[in-house]
Amino acid sequence: MNLLRSRFASALSFVSSVLLVTAMMSPIARADEYSDVNQLARSGKTSEALARADQYLAGKPRDPQMRFIKSVIQADAGNVDGAAATLTKLIEDYPELSEPYNNLAVIYAGQGLFDKARAALEMAVRNNPAYATAHENLGDVYARLAAQSYSRAQQLDGANKGLAGKLTMLRNMLPAIKNDKPPVPPAAKPAAVAAPAASKPASAAARPASGAAPKP
Repeated sequence: MNLLRSRFASALSFVSSVLLVTAMMSPIARADEYSDVNQLARSGKTSEALARADQYLAGKPRDPQMRFIKSVIQADAGNVDGAAATLTKLIEDYPELSEPYNNLAVIYAGQGLFDKARAALEMAVRNNPAYATAHENLGDVYARLAAQSYSRAQQLDGANKGLAGKLTMLRNMLPAIKNDKPPVPPAAKPAAVAAPAASKPASAAARPASGAAPKP
């Protein structure tokens, strides 16, 4: 699958469109509908694409593929909260799928919620141990969490020269970390804890995905 640069100010891979495999799917019969909506979205006709997706879902509200496609369109349009809500409900209905977890993790990471991103990605790889994109994203999230911990440790122990080397190594590996601001400790509390932080997008190819039987 092609990798896209994340729109959520992160380095993680976002899965744009894949064929989600579930027992209720009928890919051949519905392929044209999915393709039409994807084509509208790729042509920049976001409003039309969303309207077409909603029209389809009015008759088939539980269809996982169209719901997934809708979440991608919402994210591309900048409606991150809407995309997160769509993905969260999709996960509730189809917890066996991996791609919704991956994309939700990318959104969390873009919001700096790296602990939540890590948890979502761990579910993605648990559902599908062969899901390379989720594994890569999980590694990026671990690296960001490590950078935050090292930054916090450096604030508390500036004399520890080993920390600078570790941070440099991580920043060279994930350039986006250079812009991360280390958490500010609360006043008059010497032992405050650090906070969490993001990942990569994938493209619109119909590939058998994880789940019952997405990098993005």
